[in-house]
Amino acid sequence: RSSYSCCYFVLPCCFFDFHGKYSRRQSKKTQYREYLDFVAQVGFVCGFHVEEDCLRIPSTKRVSFIGKSRTYPAAEHALIDKQITQFINSRRTCAVAMCDRRVGFNHKNHCGGLCKEADSEPPEDETETAGTNWMPGFQPREKVEQIRNCASLPRDFVDEVVLNVANLLLNAAPQKSCSDKQGGNMNTWNQGESLSLREVAEHLNKETLKKLKSEYGGLQTLLKNNHQVFEVLNGRVHIRDWRKEKPPSKTKPEVKRRLSAEVFKTRLCWFFIHHPDGCSLPSEACPYAHGIEELR
Repeated sequence: RSSYSCCYFVLPCCFFDFHGKYSRRQSKKTQYREYLDFVAQVGFVCGFHVEEDCLRIPSTKRVSFIGKSRTYPAAEHALIDKQITQFINSRRTCAVAMCDRRVGFNHKNHCGGLCKEADSEPPEDETETAGTNWMPGFQPREKVEQIRNCASLPRDFVDEVVLNVANLLLNAAPQKSCSDKQGGNMNTWNQGESLSLREVAEHLNKETLKKLKSEYGGLQTLLKNNHQVFEVLNGRVHIRDWRKEKPPSKTKPEVKRRLSAEVFKTRLCWFFIHHPDGCSLPSEACPYAHGIEELR
């Protein structure tokens, strides 16, 4: 509808209509097939020669539709646009039979009298775009979608927040001395206390909170992204104790075990560098590098 010269590709998945969930109207078809027919119907009502194709992808929802050419000349664009408006409005409350009558659609023939072979080519300088006539206030998505899951935040800013939160959790518990650090045996390893996200946020400065507020999920997302250090459960933040993590399953095929082992030691161990008691695991058991010399 945005332009006479536009083309489209659609891969239907979830069953939605213009104004909510799609309601089934035929019991002789599967829900998926009925919905595909509806999506194809939309294309035909909008004046497209709709082509159906099956994609070679590992999914059960792989039937797609392509509209590359129109069924009417450019001069009839305004008439078809009025027909589209009627069709959209009719989907609010009308049954299929009423919709068919109002837009002239026939399920037995997708074109159903609406389709006429285009007898003229669209003008080369066709620049018509979506205006306020049929969708007032419409704002299309930006061409480049902004990443707002904390992944694009500066690394030094993230490291500073992680260190501040970790120190906050460690200082909330009584300091414990480590009696035996040889071989990673740390029975008195300080895991700190758990605090709610609100309590953690109260200890961060305003500038940090302002920066996190512009990200989806904010502080919680940042802490979950740094799962090497933190564990967030039921709105509470804990320092992760890697001694409690389940070891990789030995039932996995040898190839998968070998591949998963190859991703170890690609990052430095945060606990080895920053934790007052060091890492709770010995070097050979920790999935992270205890020093630059161990990095892969």
